[in-house]
Amino acid sequence: MRHTSLFLTAALAATIVVGAHPAGAFSRIDPGEGRSDSREGIIAVPLPPLPGAQPAAPSLPEPSTPAPEGTDAGEVPLTPADELDDAVPASETDEAPAEPSPAGEDASRVTPTPLRGGDEAGAGSAEPLAAEIAYGDDSLPRPVRDLRARLMEIARSGEIERLRPYIEKGEDGTVLSFGPAIDDPIAFLKASSGDGEGIETLAIMLELLEAGHARTEAGSPNEIYVWPYFTQVHLEDLTPPQKVELFELVTAGDYQGMLDFGGYNFYRIGITPDGRLAFFVAGD
Repeated sequence: MRHTSLFLTAALAATIVVGAHPAGAFSRIDPGEGRSDSREGIIAVPLPPLPGAQPAAPSLPEPSTPAPEGTDAGEVPLTPADELDDAVPASETDEAPAEPSPAGEDASRVTPTPLRGGDEAGAGSAEPLAAEIAYGDDSLPRPVRDLRARLMEIARSGEIERLRPYIEKGEDGTVLSFGPAIDDPIAFLKASSGDGEGIETLAIMLELLEAGHARTEAGSPNEIYVWPYFTQVHLEDLTPPQKVELFELVTAGDYQGMLDFGGYNFYRIGITPDGRLAFFVAGD
């Protein structure tokens, strides 16, 4: 009897449970019912990094390219080449115009710039003097002009003995050499001539007197007229026409030697304002 009561009691309890939760009720439950899209209240916990993995570098925002500057209506944008030209100052691109040469000036007779006192003409040359340069005899004093004409006549004659009256002896006499005193000036000039008779020496004298001359220390007690004017100019500054004048007296090799020396060192003639032959000498 007790077993029957227990069985009835268990069966009654099962019936109550089944009635409250029928099996078909599970299929009518909306899967999305009661869900919410909101993630409020949920804390996201990052996962720990994997062993040996490097942390990813943070991504940087890409730099923004500035928009090109606009132009006003109707304007044409400058090209890079135009902008570069505008950046260069005009003083660096424009060349100064060349100065025109004086009208009517004879290029073969351009008066060279003489050396002035204090200029350096080279280690081996003497100190230059203030000078005025000219050609011909129009600017020469009468005594200087007359002696020049006589010396040129003697040179053309080929008779070197005719020079003797114009060569003074003594301490203040005519200088023919920078060496010891000379007993017989004509014998010395013959010995110095390539032909041994003085003809070459006379030819040199004629060429010198036909060249341009320099008037040095004008107005002073030491004033003198010197042929050729190359004794008082910078040889490295000679123009081509002036070099032609120089090469009438010396060779191109002599000229190069003069540049190395620092000045003209061939023959020269000096005549004082009162008409004396002061020197006819080679060297400097």
